[in-house]
Amino acid sequence: MAELSRRGFVIKTGAGALAGASFLAGCDLLSTKPSEGAKGESPAGSAAGGGKEAPALAAMVKAGTLPALQDRLPENPKVLTPVDSPGRYGGTINSAALGQADSGWMDCMVIAQDNIVCWDLEWNEVQPNVAESVEYTDGRVYTFTLREGTKWSDGEPFTTDDIIFWYEDIFSNKELTPAPDSALVAGGKPVVIRKSGERSVEFVFTAPNGLLLPWLAAYYSSFQLVPAHYLKKFHKKYNPDADTLAKGEGFSDWSKLFLNKLDFWANPEMPRLHAWVPKNAFGQGSRVVCERNPYYFKVDSDGRQLPYADRISFDVISAPETLTLKAQSGEIDIYFRYVNTPANKPVFAANRASGRYHFIEIKSPFLNTITLHLNLTHKDPVKRQIFSNKDFRIGLSYAMDRKDLISTVFQRQGKPWQAAPRPEAPFSDEEMGTQYTEFDTDLANEHLDRAGFDRRDSRGMRLGPDGQPIRFSILSQTRYIEQVDALQLIRKYWLDVGIDMQPMNIDANLWNVRVEAGEHDGCVDDGSPGYKEMIIDPRWLFANEAGYRYAPLWANWFMGVKPNEAPPAAMREQMRIWREEVQTSPDPESQYAGMKKLVEIAKQEFWIMGISLPPSTYGIVTDRLQNVPKSMWDLGRFPSPAPSNPAQYFIST
Repeated sequence: MAELSRRGFVIKTGAGALAGASFLAGCDLLSTKPSEGAKGESPAGSAAGGGKEAPALAAMVKAGTLPALQDRLPENPKVLTPVDSPGRYGGTINSAALGQADSGWMDCMVIAQDNIVCWDLEWNEVQPNVAESVEYTDGRVYTFTLREGTKWSDGEPFTTDDIIFWYEDIFSNKELTPAPDSALVAGGKPVVIRKSGERSVEFVFTAPNGLLLPWLAAYYSSFQLVPAHYLKKFHKKYNPDADTLAKGEGFSDWSKLFLNKLDFWANPEMPRLHAWVPKNAFGQGSRVVCERNPYYFKVDSDGRQLPYADRISFDVISAPETLTLKAQSGEIDIYFRYVNTPANKPVFAANRASGRYHFIEIKSPFLNTITLHLNLTHKDPVKRQIFSNKDFRIGLSYAMDRKDLISTVFQRQGKPWQAAPRPEAPFSDEEMGTQYTEFDTDLANEHLDRAGFDRRDSRGMRLGPDGQPIRFSILSQTRYIEQVDALQLIRKYWLDVGIDMQPMNIDANLWNVRVEAGEHDGCVDDGSPGYKEMIIDPRWLFANEAGYRYAPLWANWFMGVKPNEAPPAAMREQMRIWREEVQTSPDPESQYAGMKKLVEIAKQEFWIMGISLPPSTYGIVTDRLQNVPKSMWDLGRFPSPAPSNPAQYFIST
């Protein structure tokens, strides 16, 4: 077996590439080797106290209301070596969600660590996880072998039938999946999933798909491990009365009900494989409480069943200011989204002793603090003509005083940078990152004139091709405070060169609806992804399925859904390169070479603008929460804190 690269995620050739302990021999954080006695009785318990399972579960076993531990764990459970020390059972991990749009944080705490494969904490290797092993050769066939005896949270067996149900009845059903995720398509055809043994399934592609494993390890993977025994009653194929059932629950047809039942946060009744199981739906009340899954398939290095904590609770908070105050008072055990801004850090630092919390380093994989997107497929032909002019975009970029933005909004943290891959990425381009970033109103005016917008009205506002002042709006989301502040400054810069931009700060859900529908002039967003995960999600380089922010109709063309419009030749070439040279190659070096080509075209076309390169930031962790790493990558397709496995966090006394 030959290892092709260790620069990024590891791709190996030969059978058994991800086969159990042989794949990560020596890995001390996320072991795949079963601990001795993992399914047996503990002779003395661990140094942290207690036996092989939580006391509450042991009491249920003794009362006869729960099977014995050896009947709940798989034959070869996933073994996690705790970050610092074996933990103690009990307690509640308190966290939060900033409104309905923040379910992603809840995913990262509860769901994302239990994919079929997962990333290691250092973001170097993909490991077996729910799968006991993975074997592949040239990227055409991947064989996943499941852990024998794994069970859903209701005690029913998890088997290959569940994966086949997902493939045949969800992925292959056009009512439920109108278009397949591009990561599950190779050679122009979607994956075929079939049984290959009692505990094994094969993912078969007509052409090599070198991106499958890092994609399956990612947070946004559309592949789901779902309980067929529960979901079949809502599926028309298995229940002829599914439409009647749907109407009885207020849905127009069976597919709408099915998708609702498939939602992990909308439907707490659905069995799952996660460490904790929600007891109420997200949106019902001001808190979501998740309690221990007695059938969880992971144990610590002493063979004690995880999770350590009895439950995890999320306060659903509507205002960032309220979330900030709760974090400062020590009411939130762990959080590092939205409120961990440079502006907030001095305040958080001053309250560490009274709040009994500390900072951890959050390494940013983002390529930018703020990305700016003009709608290049705008329904208004005048605005489309304006936005599609490259000189217009260059002029706007030169008109922004990025050093002032960095000083005012980002507390002097970061450096001017476009929407280019981070310098640490193996396909980064320094020239792309720095082009058009200097603040120069003379150059800005020169490019805006060159774009054909040299006529002005009596107020000095530039006139568009229709003879009217160029005026448009940029949408931001209320949860991103820095974006709101930055847009106010950008409005001032652009007014100075004769462009009237109106910032519009709206709720995240409304932002998503309007932007996905293409009902926007422009928008701002964060800069994720921008590091290794760009290989599977190059959204800032061309309009893939996530590229609707600046070209929704081109993104639809890429996905093969309507309404759509063929993108210009340069972007079509990017799409070809990604599909034929990046996605299909099992060799990381070839993938990086293809990504360099995508970067070069994106540099020349300058589809979108950026503000600055984000430095590392910080997370808030209470002193009572143990086994949290001192440093983690964050977000993107690396769903922190999931790779650190919150199931091994514990509450100290």
